[in-house]
Amino acid sequence: MNIYDSCPELCDDTYRIRLIEPGDAEDLFAVYGDRLALPFFNSDNCHGSNFYCRTLYDVQESIRYWLIEYHENRAFVRFAVESLQTGNAIGTLEMFRRTADDYYDDCGILRLDLGTKDESAAVIEDILDLVTVPFMTLFGCAKIATKAPVYAVERRAALEAAGYVAKRQPLIGYDGTHYYDYWVRE
Repeated sequence: MNIYDSCPELCDDTYRIRLIEPGDAEDLFAVYGDRLALPFFNSDNCHGSNFYCRTLYDVQESIRYWLIEYHENRAFVRFAVESLQTGNAIGTLEMFRRTADDYYDDCGILRLDLGTKDESAAVIEDILDLVTVPFMTLFGCAKIATKAPVYAVERRAALEAAGYVAKRQPLIGYDGTHYYDYWVRE
């Protein structure tokens, strides 16, 4: 199965992970319009974008872009993280398989964006437990890397509990920029 031909859903008792939809914009404005959440978003190698959205329209445009990258360019998959308790999207996951001349070759890059109320070790660990192994299979990668800067204390605790290990090796961007603070699960 090619994830770019048919995007599966992953689900447990708490969350449903599914391809993002235009109807998620209002829920996600609470995430991408949250200035306090901004430092936790991984925008490494994203051509200067930081994903902060000032208006609902900005979120709608981001979703349009993410869907083009999925359907037409097959560059990455942006998933909605839906809370089954509330029925709302509480964040997004981006995943793609990276080919590069650095440590992160044959590596899935996972970006997890949540609002500040969900930036907790328990929430992040639950999400990681749901997606890590299936994503390795779906994206055909030997390992998954995700960013967690030193101030992301809750995120780092969740990563450690989910079997991720902090790495010293930089991710080298398309322009030669070195990015740090990556955690990897093999």
